[in-house]
Amino acid sequence: MENFKGQPRLPKFAVPKRYDLQLKPDLSACKFAGSVSIDVDIVAETRFIVLNAAELSINPGSVSFSPRNSSKVFDPKKVELVEEDEILVLDFAEALPLGLGVLAIGFEGILNDRMKGFYRSTYEHNGEKKNMAVTQFEPADARRSFPCWDEPSFKAKFKITLDVPSELVALSNMPVIEEKVNGPLKTVSYQESPIMSTYLVAYVVGLFDYVEDHTSDGIKVRVYCQVGKANQGEFALKVAVRTLELYKDYFAVPYPLPKLDMIAIPDFAAGAMENYGLVTYRETALLYDEQHSAAANKQRVATVVAHELAHQWFGNLVTMEWWTHLWLNEGFATWVSYLATDSIFPEWRIWTQFLDELTDGLRLDGLAESHPIEVEINHAAEIDEIFDAISYRKGASVIRMLQSYLGAECFQRSLASYIKKHAYSNAKTEDLWAALEEGSGEPVTKLMNTWTKQKGYPVVSVKFKDQKLEFEQSQFFSSGSLGDGQWIVPITFCCGSYDKKKSFLLQTKSENYDVKEFASDSNKSAWIKLNVDQTGFYRVKYDEELAARLRYAIEDKYLTPTDRFGILDDSFALCMARQLPLTSLLTLMGAYREELDYTVLSNLISITYKVGRIAADARPELMDNINQFFINIFQYSAEKLGWDATQGESHLDSMLRGEILTALAMLGHKETLSEASRRFDAFLKDRNTPLLPPDTRKAAYVAVMQTVTSSNRAGFDSLLKVYRETDLSQEKIRILGSLPSCPDQGIIREVLKFSLSPEVRSQDAMYALAVSKEGREVAWTWFKENWDLILKTYGSGFLITRFVSAVVSPFSSFEKVKEVEEFFANRSMPSIARTLKQSLERVNINANWVKSIQAEQNLGEAIQELAYRKY
Repeated sequence: MENFKGQPRLPKFAVPKRYDLQLKPDLSACKFAGSVSIDVDIVAETRFIVLNAAELSINPGSVSFSPRNSSKVFDPKKVELVEEDEILVLDFAEALPLGLGVLAIGFEGILNDRMKGFYRSTYEHNGEKKNMAVTQFEPADARRSFPCWDEPSFKAKFKITLDVPSELVALSNMPVIEEKVNGPLKTVSYQESPIMSTYLVAYVVGLFDYVEDHTSDGIKVRVYCQVGKANQGEFALKVAVRTLELYKDYFAVPYPLPKLDMIAIPDFAAGAMENYGLVTYRETALLYDEQHSAAANKQRVATVVAHELAHQWFGNLVTMEWWTHLWLNEGFATWVSYLATDSIFPEWRIWTQFLDELTDGLRLDGLAESHPIEVEINHAAEIDEIFDAISYRKGASVIRMLQSYLGAECFQRSLASYIKKHAYSNAKTEDLWAALEEGSGEPVTKLMNTWTKQKGYPVVSVKFKDQKLEFEQSQFFSSGSLGDGQWIVPITFCCGSYDKKKSFLLQTKSENYDVKEFASDSNKSAWIKLNVDQTGFYRVKYDEELAARLRYAIEDKYLTPTDRFGILDDSFALCMARQLPLTSLLTLMGAYREELDYTVLSNLISITYKVGRIAADARPELMDNINQFFINIFQYSAEKLGWDATQGESHLDSMLRGEILTALAMLGHKETLSEASRRFDAFLKDRNTPLLPPDTRKAAYVAVMQTVTSSNRAGFDSLLKVYRETDLSQEKIRILGSLPSCPDQGIIREVLKFSLSPEVRSQDAMYALAVSKEGREVAWTWFKENWDLILKTYGSGFLITRFVSAVVSPFSSFEKVKEVEEFFANRSMPSIARTLKQSLERVNINANWVKSIQAEQNLGEAIQELAYRKY
């Protein structure tokens, strides 16, 4: 018995083949009863059966094993549920016969309120609060709903039956084959599923409306949502039908199930979950309201739907063998969701926006406390923490880099053969590399192992000397320290024109490249840009001469948006790592004053926020000039866009207007603040006023909060009133995300208190954590005071990591590092260990950055000149 405890994985002497599962949820008492009969193949000599179970009470008298070819029934002499390992150990008096048999178990459980396992979510119907029952089993929570082999490689078929109140809708992975009504209850039976992993099993019970459509080959697609919201499912439905058809062609394999249901769940921890044939979503990721949703909401729905539907092939049909390979699921689905969205909405220029994913990956992976894409997992509690920017965003970025290197057609062909080969089974990272290597003839495994098996990435330094480019790679750390990683880097570069593009693999520490052919007399001062279109997962550091040429190329509008984005983002990262003075970064930012591309400006805005915070900690006396300089940068685009949309304007302009106006409000721009106030007053009188459509509401809300104080709180109270009156999740989140931008500490304390109140669904509380720099200390004090409550509410899921990083990371002093370490000295736990180390590393990076800015010579004069320069 002791041999089974403390093991990361289940023993392999018994293998499940089919589950016949019956469940009876009681929505008012919030509990459920169930029984499961599992066809099990005993493949090695054993008198034990070990499977997963957690938070279930097992009825020992109900447990038996019946071999297929014998009338004998084996009853266990001991049934033990080991809660710390989440295993159920069945000890029989004698060895079980090899071959197939049926394991029967009866059990009971709780419909919990922690958004994992089989849980309850609340909704209102005709003014009455009701419960629905929902599942969320990824990564390792099917075991909270029924005893099972809860690991991705133990694939089996599932035959599910639910006993539910007869007026409710009951959905599962497969279509209903029979409903038998028996008074107040009905028994709903579903078709048997193809073989699949336990984390993809799903069932939902509640009151729902739906909209329906079909793909051209007859797959029935439905979007379910709360009663009265069906029309908000129309957009996602349209996207889903088109996406399924697109993936069928791209993967050269039809969608494997007879139907696809997508359903909006009011209480939902993640963004969405790709359960086979029954995809669950947060309301904000599935519902779109023509009247009250912003362009950014529309884009979010499209990309999340495309991401989840990609999983129906990449994840569900072909499944990772173990959580070490999670990135295969998530990185791939992220990458391919952009492919699908770009095909359906080419005018969104979504591949340019992909750079936001790239940047998020680079930011996390620049930490010493990052982890490799392929990460060892030794305990179920560790899995949650790797659903992060490495698995999703670095994963997607290295796939994009590889596709760009191999070519789109070859990549697609090889993927299709990988999916065919591994359909209905499991695969590891190396299986994908083998398929791509076979299809391309390139050394994919050798190349990609440098990107997935070690953490981090290189910065490639480039110098121009004697008509040669000198390249040198070294590991990049945001802290500025030196690392010893080395990569095989696909280098691309252009000289003076995009017609002249060169590429090679940098396989050593350094290499020279002769550019005589580019360097004709007329071209002596030509710009040279590395990592063309930012397809490579690395940063570039130019010598001063090359950097100056690129700055002129940006001002003269010679470069593409992706390259303008890359130069800015790399410079910001190098400045943070203290390899580039702040003066140089600010001078470069000045070159973007006529920028109009959404993605570039969006990143410029987020950089101004970050630089502004660090500069305020380092040199508060310079802030008036710094803010004035930032306002000058955004003036051009703000004047072009104004507050009001023009007839037929682009989706990207609609998104940009809100972001630019929000930035100006945060910078204290007087005209923006007063115009926002005027429009907000009109909105309070009429929620449908054309003066404040969804795209500019967040800007107005943020502007209102800039002037709120404890003694002048009318704007705050008005926003809370709007929050309470709307039933649209997107509107609630717009408000929640705006409230903490207030500089008044008393108000911040109220906002944080409100975030943990019953008025805010627990998955949404983190939107209130993005506090102003004035609110950091208040947030930290509040966090310490409420730690026990936060732990009780969020401690069993991944959302608790969001609290730790949001509250700790914004600080910038070495003293704060000590204080945080002391607080967590006796409060740490495996599920937050990695996040806590990363957050403290960020504080140290900030503190060192502050020190270097304080020591920077002539910074004040440079900023004065930039702030009042006439163009």
